Formats: sequence, structure tokens, C-alpha cells
Amino acid sequence: MRIQYNKVMKVKKLKNCVQFIGGDDSILREILNPKKEKLKVRYSLAHAKVKPGKRTLKHRLKYTEVYFILKGSGIMHINEEEMRVNKYDTILIPPNSIQYIENKGRKNLEFLCIVDPAWEPRCEEILES
Repeated sequence: MRIQYNKVMKVKKLKNCVQFIGGDDSILREILNPKKEKLKVRYSLAHAKVKPGKRTLKHRLKYTEVYFILKGSGIMHINEEEMRVNKYDTILIPPNSIQYIENKGRKNLEFLCIVDPAWEPRCEEILES
């Protein structure tokens, strides 16, 4: 993972972020996490991908999370609610909410995930396998 540092500006290329399968079964690339890098921010930022016809596992975070949809469409589930989401939609997920997202489109569903305070393994509970 390479970060280009200038005096103030920090630029990180998504393609240089390691791709892995998250606990919720999404394809993730962690972009920023102050718990893993020397950054003066409270939040973490990741890029997530869900393939067509797939969904993430039901899970819950202790912290607030925001999704910003970059590509595709799907159904967002938070507790007992569900709503269709599309490109450029922003979803606020309150702390301790049971959540998952389904890709109902024909192409990858891609979105940014912001967690505040920053994501760490102990803040997430996977509710199914």
C-alpha cells in the first residue's frame, strides 16, 4: 500500500489498497484508518463492492456508518426497514443497527463506507454465516 505524502496533501490510489473479503462478505479495500496509519482523523474510509445477485451478511456495528453509492443499485436493509438505493444515494446507518445490502442490478454495486469513530474488528458483529 503506497501513500504519497506532500507537506499537507495525502493522496492514496484505490488500486494500491489491498483488496480482501470483509466479515460481512463484501469485497473491501480499506482506504483510510487512523488506527492503522498515522492520520489525524476520527473516521475510517473503505471502498466496498457487492457482485450482481449477491448481498452482504447481516451485521451490526457499534458505531455510526455512512454508505455513499458510487455505482449500481440495490436494496438497503436497516433493522426492519428496506429501501431501494441507487448511484449517488447516501445512507446513514445508526449505531447498533442490523444491516445488509443486496445488489439487485446487473453490474457491481460499489460504495464508500465511512465509520465514525474508525472501524476496528471489535466494533463489528456478524449475525449470520
